[in-house]
Amino acid sequence: MSIEEDLFASMTPVIANLAEDGNGAVSLGGSRAKQRSDAQSDFDFRVYSDRYKGPVLQQTSAWRQFDATLQSWEAKGLRLDGVWARSYAGVQADLDAWIAGKGQTKTYEWTIWGYHLPTDLAHQQIIVDPNGILARWKEQLAIYPDALRSSLIDQHLEVLRYWANDYHYASKVTRRDLVFLVGLTGKLANAILQVVFAVNRTYYPGDGWNLAIAKDLARLPPDFIARMTAILEPGHDGESWQRQRHALIAVIADLEVLTAE
Repeated sequence: MSIEEDLFASMTPVIANLAEDGNGAVSLGGSRAKQRSDAQSDFDFRVYSDRYKGPVLQQTSAWRQFDATLQSWEAKGLRLDGVWARSYAGVQADLDAWIAGKGQTKTYEWTIWGYHLPTDLAHQQIIVDPNGILARWKEQLAIYPDALRSSLIDQHLEVLRYWANDYHYASKVTRRDLVFLVGLTGKLANAILQVVFAVNRTYYPGDGWNLAIAKDLARLPPDFIARMTAILEPGHDGESWQRQRHALIAVIADLEVLTAE
């Protein structure tokens, strides 16, 4: 039995037992679920149920058993990022909104660009699914929803068009306003990648591995990965931020062509 199999065999029952009926669905998210893990990756568990033991889950004996099991694995050198307890009904309502093109990105401290539910559900590794609900969610997302695609493209192109023509961006470059420019670089890079993934009917991968995953997409602006890498690493010479701005505007123009095809 591999370390991962041993971990799942040990952790799954204590995670499932957090549910009020002791029969929660358990999955793994994060980079491991996306098959992009490396030596730095941790294990991100989720548990799903209608109700949890309580009234305060973290004060129950079930939680203490879970925490003790988690700590025993961390003592062996594995990184475990706890467990995220979620409700079936809450996730289903959010998923319905996303599929209809009306989903709201949720802000959590552990995300940079916010939490994107379709990404999580489409990629999560199902460990136990007593009611088949997690599998059904995957089936709902097996074909990229048209409404979601249109919504993401429109939303992020609006951001990109604004900044491509904004005087304040040009003035900040002239002033070398570094805090502003670094922040805007991230904002625009995220918007560009959101459009690219939506065009390709591929779920945005979340905060990590964006360029590594994007390089395998079928429809990209010319020389996209190299151009984005240069944008994100603009250099330190006197023209670096001006060069970056022109490069971003050029990529945005290419996205206009790509989305019109």
